[in-house]
Amino acid sequence: MVRLAPDGAARAGRPARAAAQAILPRAARVGSRRRVNVDTLNVELGTRSYPILIDAGLIGRAEVFRQHLPARDVLILSNTTVAPLYLPALAASLGGRRIVEVILPDGEAHKTLASAARVLDVLVANRFGRDCAVLALGGGVVGDLAGFAAACYQRGVAFAQVPTTLLAQVDSAVGGKTGVNHPGGKNLIGAFHQPVLVVSDTATLATLPERELRAGLAEVIKYGLICDAALFAWLEEHLDELLARDGAALAHVIRRSCEIKAAVVVRDEREQGERALLNLGHTFGHALESATGYEEWLHGEAVGAGLSMAAAMSRECGLLTGAEAGRIVRLLERAGLPTRIASVTPAAALEHMRIDKKVLGGRLRLVLLRGIGTAYLTADYPPAALERTLAAHCG
Repeated sequence: MVRLAPDGAARAGRPARAAAQAILPRAARVGSRRRVNVDTLNVELGTRSYPILIDAGLIGRAEVFRQHLPARDVLILSNTTVAPLYLPALAASLGGRRIVEVILPDGEAHKTLASAARVLDVLVANRFGRDCAVLALGGGVVGDLAGFAAACYQRGVAFAQVPTTLLAQVDSAVGGKTGVNHPGGKNLIGAFHQPVLVVSDTATLATLPERELRAGLAEVIKYGLICDAALFAWLEEHLDELLARDGAALAHVIRRSCEIKAAVVVRDEREQGERALLNLGHTFGHALESATGYEEWLHGEAVGAGLSMAAAMSRECGLLTGAEAGRIVRLLERAGLPTRIASVTPAAALEHMRIDKKVLGGRLRLVLLRGIGTAYLTADYPPAALERTLAAHCG
């Protein structure tokens, strides 16, 4: 095992450990040589197609990994919060393979080139070949780092995602976007590298802090806004069940979110067109994260504020009614997500937005709404509308 966490790094608390131990031993006992029989959604990308498995207790099911992950050498990347909870059960399910564990500090501040380089150093030091696999056990930061390291190592090796946060299960673990942050902006360094397997063990959400659960809901709300008005209405009706961690409600939004994202990725894998719609709220949100040094908000919280700003901007442009904008803000607030930020000035937010990946020909393109369930990408908007939106939500 290779631990890269500094002394005194945060560890999982006893209640979380107890909850994980109550879940995973039961799951581990079902491991056998039978074929996997769980809810499966396939991302159809020809020779790079892969399954998304969604069920409770999957981490403890050895047959999941035996069937879908043939690599004999596996590097598991996790963090100091998740590893104590789920890494022992995962390692047991991978039994019979050579396993190296890399444990990084938790948090967006560690999604850096330096962290990726340390993972690559471990791969080289252990003489892993091109037939190895990198496996991400954690949330979006761990998944992005693992995928980026896998994309870089020997020009590309297999990687698998075992997301343990709601945000990762509904969004970041699917689609093959990998990368790290730069001091100048979020996700500016990265690669498209599809996983070979996504294992969404919904039992891990039992140990997820409430703040993380609420942050993950921002991405689910986003899916409703861009293309599924029925999902948005369902969220308005069933939000309390999600916040109470009702298993059926969570499984429903995880699967529906993955269906939407997988369909978009199949049609536009490299974000040349339609996939950019998945960035609704993210141009604003990424700017707020960068401006605060990734220390004030979780990614999903920044997305929540970004969705509020995108709704306001759409209304400023005459695309969204006041009633529709009000529904969006009310749902975000009920989910416990921020809708504005006091610590970032409008000028600072705009400065960070100008280095967004959707800037083309020097023009900042934004994803806006023509109604709940209909989004589009445009650079044709009044600059004054953007100025008013930032002034109303920043500072």
